[in-house]
Amino acid sequence: MMKTTATTPDEYVECLGGWQRDTVERLRKAVRTDRRLEEALKWGHLVYLFEGPVLLIRAEETRVLFGFWRGKRLLEIESRLVPSGKYEMATVELREGDSVTTTTAKKLAKAAADLNGELGDPRDAAKPVKKAKTAKTAKKTKLAKKAKTTTKAQSAKKVTATKKANR
Repeated sequence: MMKTTATTPDEYVECLGGWQRDTVERLRKAVRTDRRLEEALKWGHLVYLFEGPVLLIRAEETRVLFGFWRGKRLLEIESRLVPSGKYEMATVELREGDSVTTTTAKKLAKAAADLNGELGDPRDAAKPVKKAKTAKTAKKTKLAKKAKTTTKAQSAKKVTATKKANR
């Protein structure tokens, strides 16, 4: 990842040069047409939020990543999306000479924001869900507690018996 001292999205772009800067500027301009998206500098790159994170634009030394938290659901819009990581993340990896059309970038941003609007924050879907106790699990838990209680009672009796014997 390219090291920057940027503290704002504008500074992030200003720190870039060459084809990476051109690519980021084009993607950023297309994405920002969706007024629902809030632009932020998070995790060292551009992140766009609506009901949680929607997409990212990250410039690296040899590539620019255009990623979507629910990207696995957007393959019909952009077949170059490659699934990876947590959530339903998928990214398009752009190298010098590669591009995403403005129309495609806008469609992706809109569809990704629509999914967050419908489904909520994608990070919530990745949180582990506590399993409901089955009857079998509940029975085992009850037996374990009973055994623990019995063992404690037996230990207390032994301590009392030992104290009486030592008197």
